[in-house]
Amino acid sequence: MFDWIETHPAVFGWAILPLMIYLARVCDVTLGTSRTFFVSRGYKKLAAAAGFWEVLIWLVVIGQIMKNLTNPMCYIAYAAGYSTGVFVGITLIDKLSLGVMLVRILTHENADALTESLKARKYGITCVDGMGAFGPMKIIFTIVPRRAVGDVLAILKTHNPKAFYSIEEVSDVSKDKLAPYKLSDAFSFVNTLNPFRKDK
Repeated sequence: MFDWIETHPAVFGWAILPLMIYLARVCDVTLGTSRTFFVSRGYKKLAAAAGFWEVLIWLVVIGQIMKNLTNPMCYIAYAAGYSTGVFVGITLIDKLSLGVMLVRILTHENADALTESLKARKYGITCVDGMGAFGPMKIIFTIVPRRAVGDVLAILKTHNPKAFYSIEEVSDVSKDKLAPYKLSDAFSFVNTLNPFRKDK
């Protein structure tokens, strides 16, 4: 391997080394994004592990950059790896779909079809009467797994496309008999990560 590098310095310096820097940077930025997510969720052990590998990879990459300050391809690979790592990290977090979300819906229109459709899909809902700036309205609350938010919004746009809605993250949800049926899947996955969470 080292003999090949010595006999092909141009190929290594302008192609292979930048590629290695790029891939390593993608890994460390992805780990950094994941670490931030784990910290916000209280998974301190996973956050610490991700932080260790993130910094270790970063030190290796910086070491190679410092050894090749005259090689512009290394700089380009470093920057490209950072941007790709941000994208990969966010995509990874979205795919994990950890946690639960509160969807709050406000509508002046008849919401009977909407509520019945949500119930048919096994989403737990709470519906109350409210008064807005333009008169009476229905306020509908539902707590769903993060990955189910798209499905809820699709139902909303089908029945009450003009309704106002907001979505926010829920840090914790009790798991008693009032918990919506759809949350059981979210709990079963999240519970596998509980040993990594902070003590409560």
